[in-house]
This record gives sequence, C-alpha cells and structure tokens, in this order.
Amino acid sequence: MAQKVVYQLSARQILVIALASALIAAGTVALFINVGGSWRSGGSNSVLAEDAPRDISNPANVTDEQNSIEVYKSLSPGVAFITATSYTQNFWGDVEEGKGSGSGSVIDPQGHIVTNYHVIEGAEKLTVSLGGDKVYPAKVIGGDPDTDLAVLQITPPQQGLTIVPFGDSDKLTVGQKVLAIGNPFGLDRTLTTGIISGLQRPIRARNGRTIEGAIQTDASINPGNSGGPLLDKFGKMIGINSQILSPAGGSVGVGFAIPVSIAKRIIPQLIEFGQVRRPNIGIVPYSVSQLRDQGVRLPVENGLLIRNVTPNGAASRSGLRGLSQDNSGEVVLGDIILTLDGQTINDSDDLYRFLDKKQIGDTVQAEVFREGKKMTIPLKLLPTQNSTRQTPQR
Repeated sequence: MAQKVVYQLSARQILVIALASALIAAGTVALFINVGGSWRSGGSNSVLAEDAPRDISNPANVTDEQNSIEVYKSLSPGVAFITATSYTQNFWGDVEEGKGSGSGSVIDPQGHIVTNYHVIEGAEKLTVSLGGDKVYPAKVIGGDPDTDLAVLQITPPQQGLTIVPFGDSDKLTVGQKVLAIGNPFGLDRTLTTGIISGLQRPIRARNGRTIEGAIQTDASINPGNSGGPLLDKFGKMIGINSQILSPAGGSVGVGFAIPVSIAKRIIPQLIEFGQVRRPNIGIVPYSVSQLRDQGVRLPVENGLLIRNVTPNGAASRSGLRGLSQDNSGEVVLGDIILTLDGQTINDSDDLYRFLDKKQIGDTVQAEVFREGKKMTIPLKLLPTQNSTRQTPQR
C-alpha cells in the first residue's frame, strides 16, 4: 500500500503563504504610477477607423513644427476629457463627492470612447467634454482590468464626432516621432511630443496582470493623461497612454502606452460583451520560487502552488487540489502545476501568457506534483466568471 505523503507547513510558512501574493504584487507594481487623475474629495456594429486624417500634410513635405500643429488641430477635437465621480459616506453620515479625471479617444461615429480602465474604475457618474461648454453623460460599455482598457459611450451630437484613427503598433521603431494629447492635471487638450524610447516593455495593470509589449516614450505624460492617444506623425493612434515611471510622481520622461494592437483585439469584445472572454483554469496560484525566496520550503523548486480552486471552475472539475487541513489541523500541500501542454509554468505571468494563446473550451494537459510524484491531468478551459459592464449614473 502506497504511503500518502503529507507535506506539513510550519506556522511561519503558513503566514508567509498568506502574505506572499500581496507582497509580490506590491513589489512589482510600486515603481509604476497610473496616470489617471487622483481621486479628490469634494452586439457591436462599430468599425475601427484606420484611415489617416485628410487635413494632415505629408510629414515629408512640411516642417516638424507644422506637422505637430496639423496633427493637434485635426485630432484634438476627438480627444475626450473624462470626469469620473464617486460618492462616499463619511463618519457623520454626510455624502462626500470625489472626482478624478482622465483622457480618452473617440473611435467611431456611434460615440464609443476608449480610455484606461483605471480612469473609470469605481466611478458612479461619468461625463465627457469634447471642447467648449457642452458636457455629455457617458456610460460604461465594457472594461478589462487585465489590459487596463475600457470603452465608454456618449450620444453623438448632430454635427458628428472627430474620430481618432488606429495605426499599426507592430511596425514601430525606436526613435520614431510621437505626439500625446490629453488632459494632464485637468489642463484641457495638452499636446506634448517626443520619440519612442523603447518597445516591448512589460508593465503591470493595477490588478497585477502583466501587459506585454508596452511602448516607452519620452513625450511628457502626467496624471490626467491616462487613456489619451499616443499618435504618430500621420495622426494615427499607436498607443493608449497609461503609466509613468517616476520616483517623485511627476513626469521624468519615462512614460508607457498600451500598444494599439492590444486595443484592436480587446475593444470589439468590450463593445459586444462588456468584457473580454478569456479562458481560465480557476485557481488562486502562488509562485513556488517566490515563496521559496520568502522562506517557504516546498518539495519542488519551480511551479505554481495552488492555494485554492474556484468552485465549479476548470481546476475544480478536473480534480485539482488546493491547500487543505488534515484531522490534526496541519496544512496539507495540494497540487503544484509544473507545466501546461509541456510549457513550463513558473509564475502567474507564465500562466497568463499561456492562456492568452488558448480558447475557451480547449483541453490542455496539466503536469502536476501531487503527494510526492508527478502526474498529468487533462484540464478543460472555462470562461472567466466576471463582468465589468455597468452604467454609472446618479
């Protein structure tokens, strides 16, 4: 009769496991500042435009100054000033109003506006200004915390809207001129210029998920620029400004934009479904190597420890196990995922990258370490059970 391996964890190890994910996430995200304004007390028919604006001259035929002027004049009417309002009740029972601001881009004649998810997160009321005194109430069509993208919609005015066309972020080069239009610190439709300083930079969304392939630029980006367009010299949006790297909280010439290639993939789903439909395995994971660095001794050097499984999720249905307790109250190790379809999975980023290439309903082979031995378990991927569709109003 085979002896069951019960891997017991000390009280200190249990405490470290409980805190590890928060520490890991905080350590990774701490350097990055989302550039949305800070809170201050007080079925789609959309076609994404890709044609360059006609009133922008061939950049080869005009001065750099004239090019910047033409891009700004042509596209700034399509850059939205977004005001997000929330309401909280203080200790005395009084309702206090909090406001934040950000930027966005009009992407179709139906009034859809793309912005950052963190600009609208937690808002109970949203309004949009496109210049002048007119303010439009806006509703959230959909949001994706994993890529920090969201889509709002306003009722288009009779005179129509200025559309910010999409470019191609897969053909960018370091040194290429870029222009950013947004509302830093509440300053309406500010233009800054610079170059692409780097490509394929990984950044983190607020929920800790990695956003691959971000564009680094030295065009000045500050709080309030979030969600605004990063444009090329032809007036096409190549990125959505999102974060800055700053020791003091202000622009130091290191800004990051989400590439428009991601937005092209995400936006149609947000408009149609209100969320991105991704496959999910339904676990709360901890990286074995990061836990080891925190002082937790485990029987393997790498992999993803399953803390718990989501009820009725893919892992649960396939029989994967999380941490549990035996009759004496000792914590018993569950499964550790080593590979998925032969691909090594060392941390959550590896898991997310793997899942991004899969479809809901795919069956993958999970190699796990359980009770002292390795085994392979088929795992049918299921959709993530969440929704961000909402209509803030008050």
